[in-house]
Amino acid sequence: MKKRAASKPNKRLTKVRAAGADGRFKVVVDEKAIRKRVRDLARQISRDYAGKTLHVVGVLEDGFIFMADLVRALTVPVVCSFVRSQVRDSDLGAVAMREVLYIPPVDAADKDLLLVEGILYTGVTLDHLCRTLLRRQPASLRTATLVDKTEDRKVDVQVDYAGFQLSGRYLVGYGLGYQGKFRNLPFLARIEE
Repeated sequence: MKKRAASKPNKRLTKVRAAGADGRFKVVVDEKAIRKRVRDLARQISRDYAGKTLHVVGVLEDGFIFMADLVRALTVPVVCSFVRSQVRDSDLGAVAMREVLYIPPVDAADKDLLLVEGILYTGVTLDHLCRTLLRRQPASLRTATLVDKTEDRKVDVQVDYAGFQLSGRYLVGYGLGYQGKFRNLPFLARIEE
C-alpha cells in the first residue's frame, strides 16, 4: 500500500490563525509584494540622496516595521530617530485649545529628513508634523508611507514615496494595528466585518 504524502499547511492561513484572527482577514498585499516594493523604494531613495546622510524619522506606532526594513535596504548613510504625537486639550476661558506635540523634538536644522509613516489617512498629522519640522530649517524634507489612502485625505499633503495605494477600513499587519493588535502579521490585510 502506497503512503499518501502529507498535505502542506496553507502558510497564510496558519499565520492568521497564529495571530488569533480566526479568519477575519482578507490579505490584500502579501509578504513577497511588500519586500519587493520596500526594496524598490529604497533604491529610489538611495539614488535621490546619493552622497548625503539621510536622517530618517519614524512616526510611531504604525511605521516601525516599514521603517526598519526600509533603512536596512538603503545604501546611503542613515541616522534613525522616532517621534510620537501627543495631544493635549485645554480650556482658556471660553476657548477650547488643542496642542499637538511631537516627542522627542527632532533636531532638523540643516539635515536631510525623511519622515516615515506606516499609513497615511487624512494627512492632518503628517501636514502638521511637516510644518513643525520646516520651521526648524532642514536642508530638505520628504515623506514616505507604506500605505496611502488618498480617498480619506482631508489635507492636501503630498507623499514623496508611497508603497501602496489601498482603500477600505481597518488595514492591519506589517506594523499596522487595530486596537493595538495584529501589527505582527507579515502581510497587509483588511479586517472583514
